[in-house]
Amino acid sequence: MHASAPAETSAATARPGRLRWRVVDIVVAAVLGVAIGLIFWAWNTIGYAWFTAMDALTPGLGGIAVGIWLLGGVMGGLVIRKPGAAILVEVIASVVSMLIGNVWGVSTVFEGFVQGVGAELVFAIFLYARFTLPVSMLAGAVAGVGSWVFELFYGPGANIQKSLEFNLIYLGTILVSGALLAGLVGWLLVRALAATGALSRFAAGREARREV
Repeated sequence: MHASAPAETSAATARPGRLRWRVVDIVVAAVLGVAIGLIFWAWNTIGYAWFTAMDALTPGLGGIAVGIWLLGGVMGGLVIRKPGAAILVEVIASVVSMLIGNVWGVSTVFEGFVQGVGAELVFAIFLYARFTLPVSMLAGAVAGVGSWVFELFYGPGANIQKSLEFNLIYLGTILVSGALLAGLVGWLLVRALAATGALSRFAAGREARREV
């Protein structure tokens, strides 16, 4: 089984139309985005309370709570494996979170787009052909960098006005949070979904069946 894995990856990479979007991809991206948006909405209260408590303990430490808000890009990329999937799912989830109600308003969508771009860049670097745990964790971490950059410059309360120490601690905690709460958790959630058969029309689902 191990000897055939590189050949399977090469075949998948070379197959014509591999990166072309299907109707099922669009539908699943929308459903996944809405579902993750509901997770965001729940996390808006829990995560923000955690963020505030950690930030009070050490300014910048609140970044440890950010990872859950990066799940859309990571899971979108892992499931759909097409260009733009990470951005689309993260943005849909952000729109849902905004529409249900949160304290950040439309900036949620702007930041969601930037976070999605961060995850998208990692999947693109690997040519949408590698979806291992290390790649997932890297996507989560880079999505976190996108969030950090956005908050550094956006709005009247932009973090660029704060101390270098704050911003470095915030960046460090976002990287860890993105890798673990988005990358690791997202990867585990996709595998759990695949095990139920819900992703049978996707490569992630077929891989899960081969591993059984």
